[in-house]
Amino acid sequence: MAKPLGDNMPEERKKAFKKLNIDHSDRVILALDGGGMRGILTIQLLKKLEEVAGIPCYEFADMIAGTSTGGIVAGLIVRGLTAAEIEEKYDELIKEVFHKRPIGNRFINPPQFTKKRYRELLKDIIGNDLTLEQACAIKDLDLMITSRDMAAAEETFFTSFKQADGSYHGTYKDVLLRAVMESTMSAPTYFYPLERFVDGGVTTHNNPSLGAFIEAISYSTPRGDDGKRKPSQYKLPNVTVYSFGTGATQRFIKPTRTLNPKGNDIKFWLDWLINETGEDASNVQENTFRSLMINNSVRYKRYQISLDPTALKKLPNRQDKRLLAFGSKWLWDIEETVLSKIDLASLKHYDLMKIVGEQMAEYICSDEYSKNWFKEDLVNYSNNDQLVTFSGDITRIQEQMSSPEWLDGFKA
Repeated sequence: MAKPLGDNMPEERKKAFKKLNIDHSDRVILALDGGGMRGILTIQLLKKLEEVAGIPCYEFADMIAGTSTGGIVAGLIVRGLTAAEIEEKYDELIKEVFHKRPIGNRFINPPQFTKKRYRELLKDIIGNDLTLEQACAIKDLDLMITSRDMAAAEETFFTSFKQADGSYHGTYKDVLLRAVMESTMSAPTYFYPLERFVDGGVTTHNNPSLGAFIEAISYSTPRGDDGKRKPSQYKLPNVTVYSFGTGATQRFIKPTRTLNPKGNDIKFWLDWLINETGEDASNVQENTFRSLMINNSVRYKRYQISLDPTALKKLPNRQDKRLLAFGSKWLWDIEETVLSKIDLASLKHYDLMKIVGEQMAEYICSDEYSKNWFKEDLVNYSNNDQLVTFSGDITRIQEQMSSPEWLDGFKA
């Protein structure tokens, strides 16, 4: 059986649910975004979440879902590690993930990195032959990790769901967990594909929350003899989804620079496409959960921040000697030129992302700032993320796009 609910829950889990404002009848899905080394930000939030809950993630969650770096963290959670233990392993793993090939270059001689050391270290941590089903049984969890199948031209969800009789369901429940944890972070130009598989975040599932929700509600059970699916243990409206971002790199490009961006055009547009497609897909999922269409059917709690000075100045300021490497000893003084260059493989920004995550955790769990304490979706009065900066120019757009002279005079 899955984790008990209601009055049958262990007392510590009941207390955690009360602290986090989770209904005692709810199943909890924990969904973790991709984002390379920026996953260290997510880990700071998970550490604070466990502190508030009083128990590890693997005790209050029913399902863990992850993409790319989020898939790595998901695998470590089902393996039975606390967030603090995951941070220790992650510090080691992420340095081996981004181990450069001698002549590797993303644009001239891709891929830039080799996964050889990462694979060896993952084997030591996860085990040589541990399957998804076996891993899920350790802490009684369900799991979904995403990857993109180039040969089939489709997203693959590697899942394992425990059934009412104690068995597990999932097309790939018997595959190696470490193989899945490698396939989900094989980002093109950064790493070789794992045969047919590349990073799960290259399409619409860098934020895996919607995919995890649909899998749990609709596909977590096999079909019976009558061809119909057996009842799922995830029943609406008794589902809570926690969704954690890794920091969004907002690329605000001035209208005067779109025809001639700074630097190498190919590099600029490749980086822009990789970043923007993932961000847009994530925004669509957030808007879907927050829409009237689904908002009353599931409790959705999203935690994300954009990496720009406006967003950082909403966090509690902090002095830290590690920030000197970025031109200032205070977090609020970090400039846009630094923040705009934070790449998923940029280990030199690793400490900065850890500090941002720590301050974001303080912002969430403070009566002086958000008063959120992981109890509610972190949104503002406009139903947008509190810590994500939005920019627009309605007046200019209205004027230009209404002018035949402007349209006909612009470069075609």
